[in-house]
Amino acid sequence: MKNTFSYDAYMTRTHWLGRIFSVTVLIMLIGAPFVIGGILGSMPDLAAAGKGIITVGLIWMGSGIVEYLVYTPMLGAGGSYLAFITGNLINMKIPCAVNARELTGAKTGTAENEVISTLSIATSSLVTILVLALGVVLMIPLRPVLDSEVLRPGFDNVVAALFGAMACQYFRKDLKLALVPMTIMTVLFILVPSLTGSASFMIIPSGAIAIGLSWLKYRREKKGDA
Repeated sequence: MKNTFSYDAYMTRTHWLGRIFSVTVLIMLIGAPFVIGGILGSMPDLAAAGKGIITVGLIWMGSGIVEYLVYTPMLGAGGSYLAFITGNLINMKIPCAVNARELTGAKTGTAENEVISTLSIATSSLVTILVLALGVVLMIPLRPVLDSEVLRPGFDNVVAALFGAMACQYFRKDLKLALVPMTIMTVLFILVPSLTGSASFMIIPSGAIAIGLSWLKYRREKKGDA
């Protein structure tokens, strides 16, 4: 009997497995300190840990919500589960998925984008594991090279280089639209350098500016066609 691919069945199974593994990973992350503390006979101070979690949670709650709302439509269901479970979205997963989508011509919100994003993020995760394993093995021999004054500036600017190359693909599609929010954010970061540590939060105002300008452009073009 010939098996036929069903996208609805694929999505149902993706959500089923994604929720199971997300809950499993969450339990493992939260439970690890207690397991280690039980083995070593040194349990963490729950009151101090609770205060720390609340403090950090309040700071990063907004960033987490924004990242979920922004990245999920880009990555699709399968890609989102994989990316949020394995982590390192900004440095690795997002650039990899966006580049794969650009190369294949897939559109956001389509079945093609769902499959391409999932495959690209899965590949990125496997490559990351391989690179980390090699890094652990070769850390001592390569330490003099990695700590050299010549290569250090390059390692400090990896994220900027990744997002600069990725942003260029979108900015060149409409330079006038990209120039305004980019200029405002650049001036703001220069005037208030401390905001560089809250780049995720700044997605909200910069995104709002870009959306507002896009809407005004759409309204102007619509009136021109009329």
